[in-house]
Amino acid sequence: MGKNLYVGNLAYAVTDEDLNALFAQFGTVTSARVIKDRETDRSKGFGFVEMANDAEAQAAIDNLNNKEDHGRTLTVNEAKPREPRPYHPRGGFDRH
Repeated sequence: MGKNLYVGNLAYAVTDEDLNALFAQFGTVTSARVIKDRETDRSKGFGFVEMANDAEAQAAIDNLNNKEDHGRTLTVNEAKPREPRPYHPRGGFDRH
């Protein structure tokens, strides 16, 4: 299984394709996705890239973290597993 990376502080103009191209120089990118707001379809300024293996992921982190892209200094690190949100019986989520 690949290694999932978090990419933060992306310029709003960056597309999935841009993200893929940026990381492809360090190995095989199995997926690259800029996270967008559902209502406006605008970039939220971060995304996730999955690299084929740990060595390629580490090379991408080493070479891209704190580097400038599209005028912004990137944050690149290993993505943390998504935490499950507590179920709320009325259809929402607890906001404690």
